[in-house]
Amino acid sequence: MTTTGRRAVLVAGASAAAAALTGCTSDAGGPRRPSAAEEAAAREAERVARAQAALRRRAVTASRTLLERYDATLAAHPALRARVAPLRSSAAAHARALGEADRATASPATGSGTAATASPATGTAAASTAPGTPAPVPADPKAALRALADAARTASDAHTAELLAAPPEYARLLASVAAAGAAHAYLLTEGAAA
Repeated sequence: MTTTGRRAVLVAGASAAAAALTGCTSDAGGPRRPSAAEEAAAREAERVARAQAALRRRAVTASRTLLERYDATLAAHPALRARVAPLRSSAAAHARALGEADRATASPATGSGTAATASPATGTAAASTAPGTPAPVPADPKAALRALADAARTASDAHTAELLAAPPEYARLLASVAAAGAAHAYLLTEGAAA
């Protein structure tokens, strides 16, 4: 019995000491200072977040610029509405999808989004006074479609160029929007040739 009693006392004592030591901290009454590694990790996380926000702004800007081009083309050539309006609607949906993350972070650099929601009748009035005014729409409808296809290709290329720097979920969205832009360019040029 003596052996069991001693072991029980030793185990109980060790357990009590361990419990007492786990409650101890090295705080000197103030908040703990982050280590150099933690500060470096926080700076890197902030840098990555800023880079991703800039990438998203560039993607939204490319989509909104294309959308403004659609609006200008529809305003200059109302007869093209049946052919261009569905593509414009798709481009507006892409601009909204790409911009949702920016609205969630409430970034002031993304703008008010009037170009993405403006109707073709009012979008050109806003676009004509904006600093990034799109190039004038050619007077010939076929040339206007070719210019619109070029703008769709430019936006598609801009989205494709951002793929490697984008986080995975946003990269998938960019790839989809880029593919749709390439399809728009094809549809606009093939229809113009026919």
